[in-house]
Amino acid sequence: MSLPKNQHDVIIRPIVSEKSYARIDANGQYTFEVQPTANKTEIKLAIEQIFGVKVAKINTLNLKGKTRRTKFGTGKRKDTKRAIVTLREGTIDIFTAAL
Repeated sequence: MSLPKNQHDVIIRPIVSEKSYARIDANGQYTFEVQPTANKTEIKLAIEQIFGVKVAKINTLNLKGKTRRTKFGTGKRKDTKRAIVTLREGTIDIFTAAL
């Protein structure tokens, strides 16, 4: 069994984009970049502990990094994991909350 993770290590950063803002306004869903090895239970506990809200549902997706041509050949962006968090109650202010 692995050691318990620090809650701030599980959640890397909130995703700030037009699509994520549309999800917040329409459905109350917040998008975060999370640690690639984190599971839904760890993400739920981290969000509830850090922001003090109740989580109803977690959806996760793994994104493969794009291959890009550079001056020195080809490069690759890093692979990321995102979590779309639906809240049961409360809101998250992603700009003033300290991660």
